[in-house]
Amino acid sequence: MRLQALRFGATFYDDEITALGLEGNCKIVETHAGSHRAKSIIICTGAHPRLLNVPGEERLTGRGVSYCATCDGALYRGKTVAVIGGGDSAVEEALFLTRFTNKVYIIHRRDSLRAQHIIQERAKENPKIEFIWDTVIQEIRGTDRVTELELCNRKTKEVSVIPVDGIFIYVGILPNNELVESRVDLDNGGFILADENMHTNVPGIYAAGDIRSKLLRQVVTATSDGAIAAWSAEKWIIEHFNSAGEEVK
Repeated sequence: MRLQALRFGATFYDDEITALGLEGNCKIVETHAGSHRAKSIIICTGAHPRLLNVPGEERLTGRGVSYCATCDGALYRGKTVAVIGGGDSAVEEALFLTRFTNKVYIIHRRDSLRAQHIIQERAKENPKIEFIWDTVIQEIRGTDRVTELELCNRKTKEVSVIPVDGIFIYVGILPNNELVESRVDLDNGGFILADENMHTNVPGIYAAGDIRSKLLRQVVTATSDGAIAAWSAEKWIIEHFNSAGEEVK
């Protein structure tokens, strides 16, 4: 994809953006190396999973700690895994993992799930899934790979340990919105609000991918967003600038 972009004249900069100037039709992108002027900007800063922030999580990420069952599920064929969370994503991914694993624990800090009722019922009827209620993770253990989890029941305060080969964490997604959180309209979760043309509330500013407020965050929807945003940005530039690059008054 990079080579294709280069063939069409794209320029790549390996630098960190420190600030954005979004007022007016000419936008300013500030970086450590200097500033760049742009007629339009497409924001594709993405999102990142909310962490448990427990001992062992960072050290064992990629070695049994995962945030994507679709990506890593097949690695746990015939094994035992735990899914942390109680929303749609957690329960749907637990069901997906049963295609490969022998056993899936769903560990939730409350005594009921937030997932849609039909998804809950499918999980409760699946013989490979076992629920552990009112429980939080205190530590993820293992030397080179995850081997066990230390749990704590929030009601009884009882501490227990279960052996697992992997843990999939679904306790929320956080948007990478630091550059724009006070500049464009966001939803309650901090994701950028954009219309079907990917246009934000700021003229000439577009959003695409996981940073955008939407139902499904997958590669296929992100690439679709990107294609629409690029088309929309080009159309906006044509309408607001002449062939010499000067702003049309």
